Amino acid sequence: MYDGDVVVIGGGYAGVRLARRLDDTARVTLVDRKEVFFHRIASLRAGVHPEWTHTPFIPYDRLLRHGRVATGKAVRIDTTERQVVLATGERLPYDVVVIATGADYPEPARFTGTTTEEAAKSFAEHQRNIATAEHVLVVGGGPGGVELSAEIRLARPDARVTLAHSGPALLDSTGSARPGRKALAWLESHDVEVRLDSFMSPGNDFGTYRDARGTVIEADLSFWATGTTPNTLWLRLAGHGDWLNGAGHVKVDRTLRVEGRLDVFAVGDVNDVSELKITPAALAQADIAAHNIRGYLHSSGKHRKEPRLYRPTQRTPLIVPFGPADGLTVLPVPGGESAVLGSRTTTLAKAKSLMTPYMRRQLGYTAA
Repeated sequence: MYDGDVVVIGGGYAGVRLARRLDDTARVTLVDRKEVFFHRIASLRAGVHPEWTHTPFIPYDRLLRHGRVATGKAVRIDTTERQVVLATGERLPYDVVVIATGADYPEPARFTGTTTEEAAKSFAEHQRNIATAEHVLVVGGGPGGVELSAEIRLARPDARVTLAHSGPALLDSTGSARPGRKALAWLESHDVEVRLDSFMSPGNDFGTYRDARGTVIEADLSFWATGTTPNTLWLRLAGHGDWLNGAGHVKVDRTLRVEGRLDVFAVGDVNDVSELKITPAALAQADIAAHNIRGYLHSSGKHRKEPRLYRPTQRTPLIVPFGPADGLTVLPVPGGESAVLGSRTTTLAKAKSLMTPYMRRQLGYTAA
């Protein structure tokens, strides 16, 4: 017996976890513009190494046993009729709707187009460009920029690789200086030129880049790992701008409901929860939201579940691979400075497989 219609908009990490959690208790429809799940964690390596081209793509066909996956783009949430409107004109009725549209990442960590073939073609183009470039510039010294620089260096030991970061230290979002120092030491020992306090912008001439001091860098290929943008423009265009904060994130309360809406939730990178926007946090939010949605759908019964409050994740490990066999893991320690673990832990946890077997199991496939 199913307790209601749940429409999940967005098939990323939070969306698929939530949809799967509710599949046995509600009529679930997962809406995503892509025809397959995009395992973004593997995308940086896929943009460099041809043998990884198809690794990030996992079909949705085994995700739900009872619900369905609808390929399409949501353009509006009609809160009066309680329907999600797709670009095709199809309307999906809901008792609960979940916004899980995530954030837009810079290339190569982006799914280009809507089909596997289109996205794979984009990865292949990045691979060809990296394979022939004499100088690659990576802008941004966060986890993505550091990881991408390492992947490029290991793939192209003969090329010049420069990492430019606007801040005074790499990995400064960790709140500890040790991870940044360790990343800097690895990169410099592998002949990656690291430029700190270098806010970069495109120069006047093609293939040139300029920092805040006016220094010009020439590079025939560049990647900008300078942050993400929440995928919420469609909400603003549909008249729900009041749901968003100044940065474009969906405002949620501690139950992960959109403020003022009992039947609208938002999970993952798209919401304004103050924490690192990393996969473990998205999965944890999905689990709390699933509990609260089940409670809401059962709200008229005598066994009503009290909602759980989400506590932002402050002590989740941050894993930054330096290729498949090295890297660092930042492990927050209550009341003290974070512990920084080395290559063995990082390789086992993420670097070698980039969590691909785990995500395949999450979508109903074997690990291989």
